[in-house]
This record gives sequence, structure tokens and C-alpha cells, in this order.
Amino acid sequence: LLVLLILPSIAISRLSGWFDWWVLIGIPFALSLFSFFSYRSDKRRAEAGAWRIPESTLHLVDFLGGWPGALIAQQVFRHKTRKVSFQMVFWLIVALHEVFWFDRLLLGSQLMKTLVTG
Repeated sequence: LLVLLILPSIAISRLSGWFDWWVLIGIPFALSLFSFFSYRSDKRRAEAGAWRIPESTLHLVDFLGGWPGALIAQQVFRHKTRKVSFQMVFWLIVALHEVFWFDRLLLGSQLMKTLVTG
């Protein structure tokens, strides 16, 4: 987890001149916390045989920035760790975040410019 957070952390430090620090730290932290408790809730519902949180909802929160909380929750609650299709999408989301920040910080957004302009 710490290795995966290196690029986002560097990005936060570089963007801190443009935004208030609480926005840059607070929003990802809030999303991670929300994601963590969503996984916990889904695990409890699964154990109780109740209505579940759709996987697409869990993935959406992960995509919006809650993936660190999701990663921790998966390990703490041992939830969604064995479902290969879920894990494939989850790790694709993490990889997209890493590629985005790698491009933004080290390539000057060249990859994004190429994808947008064709």
C-alpha cells in the first residue's frame, strides 16, 4: 500500500500550491474511509444473507479515489479477495490511478495529451 501511495503523495505535495492542503488530503481520505466502510457493510450483509452493495458501486468508489481504503478493507475483512473478476477490475482501477499520476508527474501529461488528441 505504501508503495502504491508514493505517486499520489508526491502529486499532493506538488499540487499543494494550487489547492488548500485539506482538500488534497481530505477528499481522498474521505473517499477511502467511505470505501472501507462500504466493504465492511457489504461483508456484514453477505454474512447475514441480506441485500448486498453492487460490485459496480464498490468499484465506482474505488475509481473516484477510495481504492486505498478498499485495499485495506479487503485485507481486514477478507472480503472480495478471492473473486477473480472483482480483483481484476479493482487492480485495473489501481493501475489507472498509478499511470495517471506517473504521466502527470513524470511525463508532463504527455500520455493524456496523446490520448485526447489522438
